[in-house]
Amino acid sequence: MCLIAFALDCHPDYSLVLMANRDEFRDRETDRAAFWDDAPHLLAGRDRKAGGTWLGITTSGKIAAITNYRDPRQQVYDPPSRGSLVADYLRDESMTPADLLAHLQRHGNRYDGFNLIYGTVSELHYYTNRGGSSGPVASGVHGLSNHLLDTRWPKLVEARARLERFLRKNILSPQELIKAMADPTPFADELLPDTGIGPEFERFLSPIFINGERYATRSTSVILVDHDGAVTFCEQIHDISETPPDCFTFMIQESFR
Repeated sequence: MCLIAFALDCHPDYSLVLMANRDEFRDRETDRAAFWDDAPHLLAGRDRKAGGTWLGITTSGKIAAITNYRDPRQQVYDPPSRGSLVADYLRDESMTPADLLAHLQRHGNRYDGFNLIYGTVSELHYYTNRGGSSGPVASGVHGLSNHLLDTRWPKLVEARARLERFLRKNILSPQELIKAMADPTPFADELLPDTGIGPEFERFLSPIFINGERYATRSTSVILVDHDGAVTFCEQIHDISETPPDCFTFMIQESFR
């Protein structure tokens, strides 16, 4: 996952609204979103190479999403898969946000750079292993890309602004949110960060939606959770053109809300 915009407790109908793009190499095989055979309570896509995921939600209301932290100057030799952090937290129904935080504080530096949003649909937390501020996420509209939470990269600022405009509408449409994340327009060079990859690659990675031959936005996901605990999860796969999104709906189990 490389771009997430989300709103927590700032809409009259929804406690959580999230839209996110997953950028990945085109040849990395992926299972589209579904409830997992080995964890029927977990709804997520799945990376076939490492077995983890970038974004998921459970029927008990746990949620997690991860982005890479882009800095080629800080690389870990033979690191574990960052997607396992999301998958392990969501797969283990007994693991609490406090349990995950304890694990991150002990073992987070074993992984390459990452940002992790985790918790429940009503209480989110943020953690990064690259020295930024970690802790509870305040109510409001937030964005996360390949730097720290709410870093003002142009693609993040624009995605967050688009989400804010949607929040002012009475009805939120997953299809409209997906479309909002499909903009391939690059940003001006003078607005781009310097993450150590050179101006050409900064320009290539600058749009909300990336469309390269080898590396691209592979899918867009939208999660809506209303105040009654009704969840809508839609995933648009971009590897296959002109296919409708896969959408799932369920109610969060009452005992966990």
